[in-house]
Amino acid sequence: MKAYELRKTAETGGADAWVQVERDAPKAGPGQALVRIRAVSLNYRDLLIAKGGYLQPVTRPVIPVSDGAGEVVAVGEGVTRVKVGDRVTPTFFQTWTDGEATRAQLGDRALGAGSTDGVLAELAALDAEGLVPLPEHMSFEEGATLPCAAVTAWHALVPQGKLQAGQSVLVQGTGGVSIFALQLAHALGARVIVTSSKDEKLARARELGAEEGINYRKHPDWEEKVLEVTGGQGADHVMEVGGKETLPRSIRATREGGHIALIGLLSGAWGTPEPKAIEQKRLQVLPVFVGSRVMFEEMNRVLVAHRIKPVIDRVFGFDEARQAMRYLESGAHFGKVVIRV
Repeated sequence: MKAYELRKTAETGGADAWVQVERDAPKAGPGQALVRIRAVSLNYRDLLIAKGGYLQPVTRPVIPVSDGAGEVVAVGEGVTRVKVGDRVTPTFFQTWTDGEATRAQLGDRALGAGSTDGVLAELAALDAEGLVPLPEHMSFEEGATLPCAAVTAWHALVPQGKLQAGQSVLVQGTGGVSIFALQLAHALGARVIVTSSKDEKLARARELGAEEGINYRKHPDWEEKVLEVTGGQGADHVMEVGGKETLPRSIRATREGGHIALIGLLSGAWGTPEPKAIEQKRLQVLPVFVGSRVMFEEMNRVLVAHRIKPVIDRVFGFDEARQAMRYLESGAHFGKVVIRV
């Protein structure tokens, strides 16, 4: 089968570390399902892994990418959860089904890192318990965007943030997690505020339901604008994707007693909250590590009920995987970058 492997050396990194190879086709072992992958989507995590800057370093040539969708073509012994022909997406953490995650579940079982193969290949043998039905109204390309970005946004807003209709949500930027947070929060009756460096992206965000858009190039002190549009109170929830460069501003932009979900590190490192500022405002500042299968299933019910379609910026061919990674790195995208397999 055709696949890509991540082969990082001192001389390579980023997209150049992805090498297209021929591998023996995997087989479905006990408890597994063999999935014909039809599409994958990229996350910023994939770029970090390829550059060697991820917290879970690759220990052998692994197939990259965590997010994909396809159909089941074979099942192993004891599998009853899925059957041949089912359209499915894999969970990011293959063994985190429900409840609080254990260290083992968050360890070397995340797809596409450490020693665990991901899904940038024609076939993948996956844990049957770690597969989720693809919503019927979505294509494979759309379904491939869900496992990491969408579940992260859902976890941050609902299981962690306990989002209520009428509350305000500040979304940073227009990448995958941010756009899913916008769509989900809007569907659940929240007021969404979006930041971006480009007015055209803010206009598109408004079309998806954002009530306010703030251009942080024109307003470098964007947290003051957040306070202005929330009547001086600040946002109830903040999707913090920037890291150390944006966290202090996010704290300022959050209302007293509000919630900040630490999601990403686009500026290169996690931010360290100032304890005094957190204490004074009684903020809930919590990291989000994607989510469980049950969270994924709960989110899908909302996506189906509201007929929400993922926003895909661009679809690349399988042989264009490196170009797709470079496009993601450019930051030009609005929503998700997808590779058709």
